[in-house]
Amino acid sequence: MKMAFLPKALSRGFFAAALASLLAFAPGVSPTASAQDHVVTSQALQQQVQKSAATRDADIANLNSFLSTPEAEHAMKNSRIDPVQVRNAIPTLSNAELANLSQRATDAQQKFAAGMIGTGMLLVIVIAIVVVIILIAVH
Repeated sequence: MKMAFLPKALSRGFFAAALASLLAFAPGVSPTASAQDHVVTSQALQQQVQKSAATRDADIANLNSFLSTPEAEHAMKNSRIDPVQVRNAIPTLSNAELANLSQRATDAQQKFAAGMIGTGMLLVIVIAIVVVIILIAVH
């Protein structure tokens, strides 16, 4: 709700002061305690960031590898999809989207290699993954 009778700067200042007052009296919240008790060390955070980056890089490499197979190249060519556009869109995906699509690509490759799915089904899976990549990147 906008306060028309108060200048904008005054209403922001009032809101900030009210929020600070509420937090100061909140049970279990102490400025000194939160400054001293770190839940996670900076080294642990750094390791987590490195692990996340490595996982992301592996997922990107896996998708690029999958889309570089002759079957995938053929499927994209037949569907008039630009492989360069798809490869450029892959890094724009979120970590969760990358992990999901990478796992699906790995599953499809394993099932194809084991003879559980044929070339036709693999081509359908390739096109589905490509379409998802493009849709997510455009959205």
